[in-house]
Amino acid sequence: MSIYNKKEGLLLFTGDILVFIIALWLSLYIRNFTVPTGGVFSLHLFSFSFLFAAWSISFFAAGLYGKHTLLFKSRLPTLILNTQIVNSVIAVIFFYFIPALGITPKTLLFIYLFVSFALILVWRVRLVSLFGFRKKQKAFLIGEGKEILELYEEVNNNPRYSLSFTGFLDIGKDGYDIEDDLVRKVYEDGISVIVVDSKSAKIEPLLPHLYNLIFANVRFVDMHKVYEDIFDRVPLSLLRYNWFLQNISFESHPVYDALKRVMDVVISLFAVIVSLVFYPFVFLAIKLEDGGPIFSHQDRVGKGNSIVHLLKFRTMTTDDGGKWEDGEVAKPENKVTRVGAFLRKSRIDELPQLWNVLFGSISLIGPRPEFPDPVKRYAAEVPFYNIRHLIKPGLSGWAQIYHENHPHHGVDVEETKNKLSYDLYYLKNRSIMLDVKIVLLTIRTLLSRTGK
Repeated sequence: MSIYNKKEGLLLFTGDILVFIIALWLSLYIRNFTVPTGGVFSLHLFSFSFLFAAWSISFFAAGLYGKHTLLFKSRLPTLILNTQIVNSVIAVIFFYFIPALGITPKTLLFIYLFVSFALILVWRVRLVSLFGFRKKQKAFLIGEGKEILELYEEVNNNPRYSLSFTGFLDIGKDGYDIEDDLVRKVYEDGISVIVVDSKSAKIEPLLPHLYNLIFANVRFVDMHKVYEDIFDRVPLSLLRYNWFLQNISFESHPVYDALKRVMDVVISLFAVIVSLVFYPFVFLAIKLEDGGPIFSHQDRVGKGNSIVHLLKFRTMTTDDGGKWEDGEVAKPENKVTRVGAFLRKSRIDELPQLWNVLFGSISLIGPRPEFPDPVKRYAAEVPFYNIRHLIKPGLSGWAQIYHENHPHHGVDVEETKNKLSYDLYYLKNRSIMLDVKIVLLTIRTLLSRTGK
């Protein structure tokens, strides 16, 4: 059972395509002040269909088909506006630089951009809510630790989900009464769903009572699954060894591995060729500032705890290889240069790592590789940390997209635990479609100059 309706993503996509088509018809009408004939409309629809496909990908990369889209209505206009600005550039490229599409609709294109933005805004902000097919079910939550509070507050404070918790039972605390705190509430409140941490050792005394509730038409949902669906990460404090036995393995996936490598080679080769235009300017800027070396060579921990050698444009006053001492950079006088600050902010400093992807030492997508010294500390203090080294590290990853407080140039055990929870989500769910999604979201992150 998923507590959000996955049909909403399909609804949004279908609605967007219909809006694009209606906007085209209206734009043709406004442009000529006559009802467009079937032949004229079909001709333009064929050409614009390529644009619709590109725009849909752009909407996906912007997060407009994500499961949290409907929660942030106040942010939707700005998000749609920014996305449509990008889409306008795509439209100009399509119709002014690809003559094969058959038309160069200068006036029509500008009319269409305004009309489509207005209609998409009305559709997304006003009309989508009219399809409110989400029916709330009363639910009860059974678990322990901070996760039950996170789930309780997230679900009950957002209309996105199909459940509404009437209460919760923290089995990690003593003094609760099963009859009063659970069974009686189920019958009195008309609860139809119980979200339970069935993997907890403390759930054993409750199992006979939960079994009896099956006859009251109560359904049970795994708390781990619900938590992952909502937060896009695996809760570390809920994990037991059996979770890893069930979800993580060394088993080879030949088709996926082959497709992933093809994606790495094709995208990195294209990106390397395009990025070469930046190299002369970076070389010149670095040399003019301090005359030091162009590149920085860093050792990171890769698959199987092996060391991989990453190449970056130098952004510090000296290249110390990223060595660490007690959680800090080894040389306190080593500081970010003015050119280096720009390279970091624009992410240009990471362009040489595309060569690492091309030659296979890292992948485009995977857990971001860390320096060896912090890894030693994290492995000692963060449970299950080394599991992230089961696969090849990546230039970008699920944690880089969603983890907000990644530690930079310092050891942070708590934030690294949070980051690991996202890495585990990727390890469990990795697929070529998830990799493609991360690539698109990474492009969005780079364009917005955000990320970790």
